[in-house]
Amino acid sequence: MVKVNENFLKLPGSYLFSEVARRISVYTAAHPEANIIKLSIGDVTRPLVPEVIRAMHAAVDEMGAAETFRGYGPEQGYEFLREAIAQHDYKARGVDIQPGEIFVSDGAKSDCGNIGDIFGVDNVVAVCDPVYPVYVDTNAMAGRAGEYQEALGKWNQLVYMPCVEENGFSPEPPKEIPDIIYLCSPNNPTGAVISQEKLKVWIDYANAHGSVILYDSAYEAFITSENVPHTIFEIEGARTCAIEFRSFSKTAGFTGNRCAYTVVPMELERGGVKLNTLWNRRQTTKFNGVPYVVQRGAAAVYTPEGRKQIMANIDYYRENARVIREGLSSAGLTCFGGVDAPYIWLKTPDGVGSWDFFDQVLDRANVATTPGAGFGPSGEGYIRLTAFGDAQATRTAVERVANMFR
Repeated sequence: MVKVNENFLKLPGSYLFSEVARRISVYTAAHPEANIIKLSIGDVTRPLVPEVIRAMHAAVDEMGAAETFRGYGPEQGYEFLREAIAQHDYKARGVDIQPGEIFVSDGAKSDCGNIGDIFGVDNVVAVCDPVYPVYVDTNAMAGRAGEYQEALGKWNQLVYMPCVEENGFSPEPPKEIPDIIYLCSPNNPTGAVISQEKLKVWIDYANAHGSVILYDSAYEAFITSENVPHTIFEIEGARTCAIEFRSFSKTAGFTGNRCAYTVVPMELERGGVKLNTLWNRRQTTKFNGVPYVVQRGAAAVYTPEGRKQIMANIDYYRENARVIREGLSSAGLTCFGGVDAPYIWLKTPDGVGSWDFFDQVLDRANVATTPGAGFGPSGEGYIRLTAFGDAQATRTAVERVANMFR
């Protein structure tokens, strides 16, 4: 008799964004005349830039000729892309990351979950609260989270690090020493960032206790503040305690193309074993690599013209974030984030519950958001808004929501 992985049965309800989509679908079916504007799921809306399209077209032509056709590629990524990443994302910032420390993948979401394959099940895991659900759910699936306590909205074996208004939504090292620490900056969902000084505290903490920091930096391109590092490896000591996840999804609009990368430094060892070696073994066994055409498109991001074009799109989304933050603040609502990140973390008025406020905004303004409670206990009383929509639709949505409170 086959036995299933019973850890899946412990997961509460459905995945957050699936539930958001379900509620929007139910409302739309009941109100077909409603023009719903989605400021909920963080999917990009701007098309791929011309330089990326040009490179992908050329790569498609290569795949159509026997002399330049490519079959299986290296699981770690083609050298041309790994070299470009090392040069432009790291060496240009004075950070020495070698191509052999870079693993190209089909998404930071995938890597943030799959990285658990190289760690023992009995490791203690710490997550921010609120938190990107993938960090929690994948560890629950692996058996590291224990039992779900529905009344508390928590797993009994995870260490939760509250990110609340009182601490600027920035996590603080917990008293209970975790083995694995998930950090995300710029943060999803709060839009907060971790300064250089605070990140150095985390690195010293991890090195002192033998912990490993899993650093999700998928939104680094949106950073505008000077004292916020774009990579954890800007901070001394990170190479012996950190793994970094980066993505082309929000940087270059690759949510549909699927391309990202993970950096595992050669110096990072635990139990006398290089984690780079373990991750390489995992990827070569379970992953066949990102398509050649997609990787050529990603490499085009690093050309002068490609960089100029993707930054224009990022500026477009930054302006949307400003419109949301300032427009709703002027209506008397309390907003956080939206400066170094494409997310605005809005405090629900009068202590209204996150899902209740979600329903109110959907019904009265025909605007879809994401309830903060879906990101963890400390997310209750907030909703997340995304800046990845169309500019005019974003302005219309802000006006609709603001009118609810005027």
